[in-house]
Amino acid sequence: MSVLVKSLTLGAAASLMISLAASAANEIPSGTAYDLGRAATVDEIAGWDVDIAPDGSGAPVGQGTPAEGEEIYMVQCAYCHGEFGEGLERYPVLFGGEDTLDSENPVKTPGSYWPYASTLFDYIHRAMPFGQAQTLTDDQVYALTAYLLYINFVIDDEDFVLSNTNLGAIEMPNREGFIPDNRPDAQPAEVCMARCDVPTTVVGRARIIDVTPDNDDDAPALVLE
Repeated sequence: MSVLVKSLTLGAAASLMISLAASAANEIPSGTAYDLGRAATVDEIAGWDVDIAPDGSGAPVGQGTPAEGEEIYMVQCAYCHGEFGEGLERYPVLFGGEDTLDSENPVKTPGSYWPYASTLFDYIHRAMPFGQAQTLTDDQVYALTAYLLYINFVIDDEDFVLSNTNLGAIEMPNREGFIPDNRPDAQPAEVCMARCDVPTTVVGRARIIDVTPDNDDDAPALVLE
């Protein structure tokens, strides 16, 4: 074999080795164990299985009230989102935005935009506080969710107990604002992946954001120090 390889060019030798490897792979029966890794434990799987359905199924056992959530919010969230949910600097606003979704400047908050309370819980549970994700207990997440619902007037009692048993029953203002895209032409039967020539038509334009001047007269003067 070594004599054969030496007599081949480098490219031919590489092609031969790839061909032999592919042939060997095709001969491996399905279901063969490779002795790599191990089966995940029940606890490990449970650590990843944290998704919550809109009806609240899958929510972890726990509870919290808006009053409890306010205390947690002031310590864990107010630094970025403001003491009243107004949002500081470029961090998201968490309060208000009612009746703005069809305007040129929609304000998307838990009260104006989010369709399900379980979505709010799930996001806090997975990603908050920023930089310290998943350090909150389930009860703390329920309390924070309840507080945000309270300041957005979704629930009106600061002692309301939000829990895994009623999370899916919360009626969010924009619950009916999300609909499935079941148009038959939403996804083509065949998807082009390379050198595609797909005809497109502009049917609408987003709101113009004045971040770039239209002409030099509108541009700010350049000051050199």
